[in-house]
Amino acid sequence: MTFDQLPPELMTERLALPTGDGPVRLLIDTDAANEIDDQYAIAWALLSPEHMTVEAVTAVPFSFAHHQPELLAAEKALEEGSAHKEHLVGGFQGWLDRLHAQGRRAAELNFVGPAEGMALSYTEICTIYDKLGMPRDGRVFEGATRYMQSTDDIVESEAVDTIIRLARDGDAPLYIAAMGCVTNIASALLKAPDIIDRIVVIWTSAYPSSAPHCNRPSLNLVQDVHASRLIFDSGVPHIYLPGYHVGAQLKISEPEMAAFVKGRGAIGDYLYHLYTNNPLHDMFAITNRDQRTWVIWDIINIAWLINPAWVPTHLTTSPVLGQDLYWEHLGNRHQMREAHDVQRDEIFLDLYAKLARAAR
Repeated sequence: MTFDQLPPELMTERLALPTGDGPVRLLIDTDAANEIDDQYAIAWALLSPEHMTVEAVTAVPFSFAHHQPELLAAEKALEEGSAHKEHLVGGFQGWLDRLHAQGRRAAELNFVGPAEGMALSYTEICTIYDKLGMPRDGRVFEGATRYMQSTDDIVESEAVDTIIRLARDGDAPLYIAAMGCVTNIASALLKAPDIIDRIVVIWTSAYPSSAPHCNRPSLNLVQDVHASRLIFDSGVPHIYLPGYHVGAQLKISEPEMAAFVKGRGAIGDYLYHLYTNNPLHDMFAITNRDQRTWVIWDIINIAWLINPAWVPTHLTTSPVLGQDLYWEHLGNRHQMREAHDVQRDEIFLDLYAKLARAAR
């Protein structure tokens, strides 16, 4: 589908840094049950009313099931002694080594499908509201139960209709903090192309647009490639926050969690519980968990809105996501804003302070 391109002056306005003059309108689109980072981001946003008004939180699908065929193939290659011939082994050997050390096999891993992932995420969003003691009626919505099958495939959901409704409401643009695959957002753009000049998509995923790497490791991007391409191709105002290796700097340790998060009310205790009961630890067979850090990726979206100096960005042109999932650069592409660094300590200090304030 071809979208109307924004006039240059309007695109410049939409891609401008938040001024801090008042709260922006925000919708959070999240796979909150995927791991633990989204819960921190949702809580931080809800505890930052001076910077953003969270008008809705919508659930997106997630699934790691696309790993299973590759993981099984890599395991077979290792056992047959043909690992050097199997290109898949390079990304999976460490995972398999940890599984095998625990007496586990690749076939024993259970991966939820996208519909179940969305439902679990919806429940997790509700839990964050409840832990904060905030009302959630009319604020939390279910999203897509599957991924797009083609570039014009609208995946209908409550989330899509909510994005469209809120985008058309009010005088100010609707910022959408995208913390997962972008099926809901892409479907909303396809269903209501007129909202393209009413929203700003803040999405974290993949590698910097200048990187020479394949973007396949990015879960947010690879789950729904059609939706991902649409975000880069449509001309929607886009604040792109690469996960590798920008958001990846947002690591936190268990001692920090115990000192600055645990005991900060019901929400602090819940976030600490998530950190010490991370579902990805079991899936990836992670050991020595108390000695390791974990990346709280998706707080980068909220950090940029609170203080854009904490997530330095620059204007560039939107890349093309090639068929092989490498970036391609063509002429006459529209602008986007892209992050190139984070101020890790400042971000966590603000999160800690707001958790402490909420616990008083």
